[in-house]
Amino acid sequence: MFIERDVKGNKKVGAVEVIAGSMFSGKTEELLRRLRRARIARQSVEIFKPRMDVRYSDEEIVSHDENAIRSTPVDNSANILLLAGDVDVVGIDEAQFFDKGLPDVAVTLANLGIRVIIAGLDMDFKGKPFGPMPNLMAIADYVTKVHAICVRCGNIAQFSHRTNATEKVILLGERENYEPLCRSCYLKAF
Repeated sequence: MFIERDVKGNKKVGAVEVIAGSMFSGKTEELLRRLRRARIARQSVEIFKPRMDVRYSDEEIVSHDENAIRSTPVDNSANILLLAGDVDVVGIDEAQFFDKGLPDVAVTLANLGIRVIIAGLDMDFKGKPFGPMPNLMAIADYVTKVHAICVRCGNIAQFSHRTNATEKVILLGERENYEPLCRSCYLKAF
């Protein structure tokens, strides 16, 4: 396995950073902020998102505030290893939509000296851990939990409440299908 070295010949140290929270909590905005700062530091950055996420753009990660950055859509987490190339930082958005191999991909990249920044929903609309996010949070060097504001009472919101009757776990949507709720309002919604 090839080990990245800095200019002095020391092994580069990577890390896995996870940004988790509900819908409308600012996960993507925080991911974009960290990636922009890496570019300001003249670090090479590659950004990935699941191909299925076409809500705002086919090839960009776009926040609810309409800030955007170019990304590479991929079908599965193994493609990230193939496409990451010679970079300092890898960004991954909507991690909950990836397969169970994503934590292994993140660890492999970090062990090669790459900073891996991942954003995703920690829970689905039923309040259950979502996709590979629990495992990503477990292996992460750093976890940032962000919160939205409850649209019903104004408290801190950690739940993505689905406002329609669809039972599919994955339903791409925005404010027409979801609202952020605090625990109290979430429990009252059922």
